[in-house]
Amino acid sequence: MKHYPLMVPGATPGAKRAEVRSPNDMQVFATADTGGAAVVERALATAYGLFRDRDQWIPVPKRIEVLHKAAEIMQKRFEELALLIAQEGGKPLIDARVEVARAIDGVKNCADLPRSHPGHVIPMNVNPASAGRMAFTQKEPIGVVVAVSAFNHPLNLIVHQVAPAVIAGCPVIVKPAADTPLSCFTFVQILRDAGYPDVWAQALMTENREAATQLVADKRVAFFSFIGSAAVGWKLKAQLAPGARAALEHGGAAPAIVAEDADLDLTLPKLSKGGFYHAGQVCVSVQRVFAHRSIAEKLAKGLAELAKKLKVGDATKPDTEVGPLIRPAELKRVDEWVQEAVKGGGKLLCGGKAISETFYEPTVILEPPADSKLSKMEVFGPVVCVYAYDNMDEAIARANSLPVAFQASIFTRSYSTALRAYQRLDASAVMLNDHTAFRVDWMPFAGLRESGFGVGGIPYTYHDMTIEKMFVAPTA
Repeated sequence: MKHYPLMVPGATPGAKRAEVRSPNDMQVFATADTGGAAVVERALATAYGLFRDRDQWIPVPKRIEVLHKAAEIMQKRFEELALLIAQEGGKPLIDARVEVARAIDGVKNCADLPRSHPGHVIPMNVNPASAGRMAFTQKEPIGVVVAVSAFNHPLNLIVHQVAPAVIAGCPVIVKPAADTPLSCFTFVQILRDAGYPDVWAQALMTENREAATQLVADKRVAFFSFIGSAAVGWKLKAQLAPGARAALEHGGAAPAIVAEDADLDLTLPKLSKGGFYHAGQVCVSVQRVFAHRSIAEKLAKGLAELAKKLKVGDATKPDTEVGPLIRPAELKRVDEWVQEAVKGGGKLLCGGKAISETFYEPTVILEPPADSKLSKMEVFGPVVCVYAYDNMDEAIARANSLPVAFQASIFTRSYSTALRAYQRLDASAVMLNDHTAFRVDWMPFAGLRESGFGVGGIPYTYHDMTIEKMFVAPTA
């Protein structure tokens, strides 16, 4: 059984070690040190001391070199990283490999940012007030970055939160999800192996909530990056020190609208992938499908047939398509929501029962009640609901009816229908003839309303972690 030590230089870990269980079988397969108030203080003091001493700042060419070397190391350890994701997070190996590839590309993306996102020349000599002057901006780090991450993409999310801090020149402290800390610790060690000083990127599991709050709320924190539940994210944001920036990424109940003219041969596989990928544990998973009444039942039954064929099992096996939920309590909650919807009149077309304490059958429900939890809240499980609508405006209104808004989809052969839906859907991104979970890591990724705050995506995170400092000087 491997043990992961505390990644806060000079700190003494707490007496309690965290156990890491694989959701595939709920067996403990690793342990990790944890830290309390003293460890958090040590991490913050170290990071803030680095930021305040400009002579210690790492030059941009060195940061670029570190990231390129880190990407090379990750490529060499590709299968090891993918298996770790599958083991600690339950993401099927076929999808874990995709995550590793994305993470490597994300690290390279960060290394390119100083070239693609420079400062600006500010116009001068355009009126009497600006005569005889020149002005330009350059990027500087904003300060100490604290990142709190989620379990569902344990490597790629860490890359999104830590690698932009590296290239921005910000000392970073990251607290991974308690369920999946190992990919985080591994990535931070890879940075160190690539030549990044260990004091510049620290990682720790806090031994209690008080220590986690202490880490986030400290006045030395300049930027807070959070990925996780809305209840926790908004609470932590409210405790930030004055002036601290933040980016929060929560979840939603992503809507997909299927028009009467949609190509179902194209639509059904997209909805299946978007709904059941990583057992639905994705913040933009397809959850609510609004299909025109003339095709709603046909679509729902077709989706159920695809769901029945999905291979559910141990995520570390190469042929598994749907892995486990992260913990037994989540399976219990998902099942309670499904049973509530069926009892209220929803038609269960497939699934609806547990296979084990963490595995749940991919489930499709036709017309669950509008007031059921499945219709109003993010399920974060392998459940897709299908609803019939009579006209497009009704579908859009129902899609927009929740306090969450993130990404959405429209399936149609008509460009005018697609454009109308794009213009009227409450979403930060609308996909045409693709599922709601589509993403590449350089695009903006933003939850609206209760779904989040700020904009994710590697270039946007880099922007938030830097300031543009202006220099104004006379030309003569």
